[in-house]
Amino acid sequence: MNTWWEIWLTGLGAMSALATVLWLVSLIKNDVSIVDSIWSLFFLVGVVAYSMAGPGSERAWLTIGLVALWAVRLSGYITWRNWGEGEDYRYVAMREKNGPAFRYTSLVRVFLLQAVIAWVVSLPLLGVALSTAPLGPVDALGVAMFSIGLFFEAVGDWQLSRFKANPDNKGKVMDRGLWRYTRHPNYFGDFTLWWGLYLLALGAGAWWAFPGPLIMSFFLLKVSGVAMLEKDIGERRPKYADYIERTNAFFPGPPKPTASSTAVSET
Repeated sequence: MNTWWEIWLTGLGAMSALATVLWLVSLIKNDVSIVDSIWSLFFLVGVVAYSMAGPGSERAWLTIGLVALWAVRLSGYITWRNWGEGEDYRYVAMREKNGPAFRYTSLVRVFLLQAVIAWVVSLPLLGVALSTAPLGPVDALGVAMFSIGLFFEAVGDWQLSRFKANPDNKGKVMDRGLWRYTRHPNYFGDFTLWWGLYLLALGAGAWWAFPGPLIMSFFLLKVSGVAMLEKDIGERRPKYADYIERTNAFFPGPPKPTASSTAVSET
């Protein structure tokens, strides 16, 4: 029987192998943006590796199915969204700053770095794979939270893609559908489904897996999610300030009245 540490390292090895293969592909394409497409797949590879090395359980198989549903959809969506767009500006800036050596240092600076972050975030998946405890009410709540999160993420992405596909919406602010209640329904969805996965780990007795969703939440709110996207969006879309005033940044809620709408109602 493998120890928990050996099983966790099995996941790191699987994620690192995926990162290395995709890095080799990036050398051919001269584009490291493909790492964005495989981000969710790190977790699918990880949960499969954990479950194969662990004792096996209904909870593990359930979690594999949930993670596969989320990971494949998100990977496919990002791949479709970025197809033909060239390398993302973030990586272009890194390439210009680091010169020709970036082709090779990107293995560590981009691909393996993301694999290690995913490895730490995947703690709830490890906790699930280590346990043979039967499913219970906490697991049902976890599946419900995961489903709500997947709904917000998938529907939010679909609504935004349809909005952007209409040339008449160029330069406009997406404030319809789920985007009427939160400025980032996709990020809120990711947040919710990861806490749902934590509840599955909690049902297995792995309370210690909480750093995973905490780190994911931090990235979504403060690093690569809300904070990065809204850093300069007001300069590109002048009406975004009004959107900020009336719409919650993250957690969904009813639209708030703005100063302009209040003035109109009073006249």
